[in-house]
Amino acid sequence: MPEADTKEEKNFYLDIPVKNEAFFLKGSNSYDWGMKNRLARIFNASNSGKTVMLAFDHGYFQGPTTGLERPDVTILPLMPYADALMLTRGVLRTTIPPSANKSVVMRASGGPSILKELSNEHIACSIDDAVRMNVCAVAVQVFVGGEYETQSVTNMTHLVDAGMRVGMPVLGVTAVGKELTRDARYIRLATRMIAELGAAFVKTYFIPEFETVTAACPVPIVIAGGKKLPEREALQMARDAIQQGAAGVDMGRNIFQSAAPVAMIKAVRKVVHENWSVAQAFEFFESEKRGK
Repeated sequence: MPEADTKEEKNFYLDIPVKNEAFFLKGSNSYDWGMKNRLARIFNASNSGKTVMLAFDHGYFQGPTTGLERPDVTILPLMPYADALMLTRGVLRTTIPPSANKSVVMRASGGPSILKELSNEHIACSIDDAVRMNVCAVAVQVFVGGEYETQSVTNMTHLVDAGMRVGMPVLGVTAVGKELTRDARYIRLATRMIAELGAAFVKTYFIPEFETVTAACPVPIVIAGGKKLPEREALQMARDAIQQGAAGVDMGRNIFQSAAPVAMIKAVRKVVHENWSVAQAFEFFESEKRGK
């Protein structure tokens, strides 16, 4: 045991009020310390309060998709420039070095590989395994308006309950099937439902009137990169989303399928964290690409 403190003079700093930090992230101030700490590791608490997530979980239903045939070759060079990695537990264990010290958002739902039945997902990873791997959040697809809507909502709420017990945030991902219209009315409904049912943050698509989506959602929203776009268009989408209230981006194909992936993720960071214009970011991308 340490020896007792025998010094008589003590300083209780009576002239300095005790500070209670208000948490920086939208809708997150009432969470426990562990939840906030995990969220602060995903969203850049020391800089912009936003995030650049690198998504490469596509293989859980697509297999070795273009650019992800060898994630150890294509993804590892990009890791230093991502705030968080969006992946599956299989790739985390087999490919990501434990010494990488990167925030991880882990895919926790899964189901058929048949495209028309993708919405028939179930929880594919326990919260215990997520904690065992020290991830910062788990992600689940929510098919609002789809055939298996109730099932996917139940998947998410079960994860939210389990996550609350251990301080693990849940990312709710809006999933849009071919039969659903990807417009502001639908996205407002889907994101609000996901937030109201307990997700700590939401991933969705950037669409016209996106500012009404972020205004109506009480938790942070990150945008999905979606299909591969020309680099300038992808940077424009990221810029517009941030300007309209997004808390970050979760890009995959627009980065790892780029002609210069490292230059692209660096340019996306400039837009998200430093508020660069599209012209500035694209010029930077071209310069980095030439110098690779």
